[in-house]
Amino acid sequence: METIQDTRRIPVRGRYDVIVAGGGVAGVSAALAAAREGSRTLLIEKSVQLGGLGTLGLISWYEPLCDGRGRKMIGGIAEELLRLAIRFGPDSLPGEWRDGEPKSPPGRRYSTHFSPTMFAMALDQAVAQCGAKILLDTLVTCPVMEGGHCSGLIVEDKEGRGFFGAKALVDATGDADVFHRAGAPCVEGRNFLTFVAHAASTELAARAAEEKNILRIRKWEHVGSDLFGNGHPEGMKLFSGVTGEEVTEFVLTGRRMLFEKVRNNGRFLYDPIALPNMAQLRTTRHIRGGYELSADDLAKRHEDSIGAIGDFRRPGDRYEVPYRCLWSPGFDNLLAAGRIVSASGDGWEVTRVIPAAALTGQAAGTAAALCVQRSCGPERVEVPSLQRALERGGVTLHI
Repeated sequence: METIQDTRRIPVRGRYDVIVAGGGVAGVSAALAAAREGSRTLLIEKSVQLGGLGTLGLISWYEPLCDGRGRKMIGGIAEELLRLAIRFGPDSLPGEWRDGEPKSPPGRRYSTHFSPTMFAMALDQAVAQCGAKILLDTLVTCPVMEGGHCSGLIVEDKEGRGFFGAKALVDATGDADVFHRAGAPCVEGRNFLTFVAHAASTELAARAAEEKNILRIRKWEHVGSDLFGNGHPEGMKLFSGVTGEEVTEFVLTGRRMLFEKVRNNGRFLYDPIALPNMAQLRTTRHIRGGYELSADDLAKRHEDSIGAIGDFRRPGDRYEVPYRCLWSPGFDNLLAAGRIVSASGDGWEVTRVIPAAALTGQAAGTAAALCVQRSCGPERVEVPSLQRALERGGVTLHI
């Protein structure tokens, strides 16, 4: 491969206790947790909007916080963000869950649709109020490594290239970009082609006016595969989503398929009002951590659990997420959050969605703050101390 040598001098733009790379729900949760633990925190996001797939990606359904049998599984920042998502916009939260866990098992799950636009703006306020600094339109390009220690991140933005130093870092990129470029062992996923846009029509507008519910004015317009591969174009490869070429092909193919589906729907009767501003890939790359969550962990107790989660697909299925899923052996100040935590198969499916991403974000941010406070790496964080901090923050540790 042909290469060039880059010898530019890189200015140091700042130093922080904790840097969080990626401003999706996992990254926001990590930044909130770290800042609330007293760490000077920087949240870096490559787009100009927080919220990741829930906002930029238009996947505006907050998956269940319950187990599907009437028991709330996830609290803490994950529940805080669900409530924030619907505080200023419309929702579909079942009435049984409006005042907390129902006294008797409800017929519906603790989940809701929300306005991605209102949620994005509310996230701005939440992060600002906790004291963390937000840096948008900034791409994390390279961790600066000294063996297994990351001294900070090189970024690119309107000012050009710069360096931010940190004592502890949380990778919430969704693609394990920091871990991968640091040399940590990672696993790539394979994705079916899927594309979801938001659409409105005169028929939907009439229904929204009749019901006085603005959620009715738009619908998810979907092309490609469902969760199980049904609808994936015949003969098309599966996508890892870890190269620019693959992301480009994934997005352009989805847009072309959508255009072919809707272009004759009547230009005064129908409009696709929003296209996703990021690739809606589900599983791109995750770390190989100290433990890998899998289907074998169904209903299993872990003494180092950082939170219990349900399965959004299967009512009654419950998991505990071990703290060991959040770090990679040999990397002494990097933590993972969101869909990049160490998990495979069903374990990856249940940890990649909004509630679990927020939960692992809260745990990673809290652990990063403890690393700073105690001058230790993730592997040496005292798990009971981490668990006590998470319980104070509303997390349920065990199933």
